[in-house]
Amino acid sequence: MELSASPLRIESDPAHSGKCMKAKVDLSDHELLRQMMAGDEDAMAQLYRRRQAGVYRFALQMSGSQTVAEDVTQEVFLFLMHNGTTFDPARGSLNAFLLGVTRNYVLRRLRADQALISCGDDFEDESMGTAMRTHPDDSPLNSLTRAETIEAVRKAVLSLPERYREVVILCELQEMSYGETAEVLGCAIGTVRSRLHRARALLLEKLQPHDEQSAAPATVETARCFA
Repeated sequence: MELSASPLRIESDPAHSGKCMKAKVDLSDHELLRQMMAGDEDAMAQLYRRRQAGVYRFALQMSGSQTVAEDVTQEVFLFLMHNGTTFDPARGSLNAFLLGVTRNYVLRRLRADQALISCGDDFEDESMGTAMRTHPDDSPLNSLTRAETIEAVRKAVLSLPERYREVVILCELQEMSYGETAEVLGCAIGTVRSRLHRARALLLEKLQPHDEQSAAPATVETARCFA
């Protein structure tokens, strides 16, 4: 089914919306989806507010492009509006379902471009916002070193082959369990474990200077914290 290219808009009367949101905030994702598919715009708004950030963050981490992340986020929720009945709660959570759809759209976009989106200087990965915040007693040099390290790890993650990049992002950055990650990727838990092990080895290889073997322990620690 072809999705509309028009911007996704969720609008309602503020007073009415406020009351409805309070009534819906405790509903599960599946309950909100059922109400949304029945025509409840407030349920759609609540579900969008709840899951939009995670979808956008995953698309951003996978693509390295804000433009791609924004476009994919819109496409994912348009897909949900038109195809929400395809979600089966017996097979996993709605969050995993949405991230699986996000993954498909990102990979389709990247493959259509025939290459990974290059990282521009103005790129800002929101997932690293906390890691890059400086403490009051941090010196400018320490802050710079931290930022440079995070940038190096971010680029290393983006350079990983898709099957390794996605498990690092889902298991580590998104903090999903092996089981949830397997749901998103449609593979066995054992596959997730083996890919994650290989992904960490690749990250270490990319980050470790070939002529500075003694730097390995610190590099592993940095990569693990980021990943």
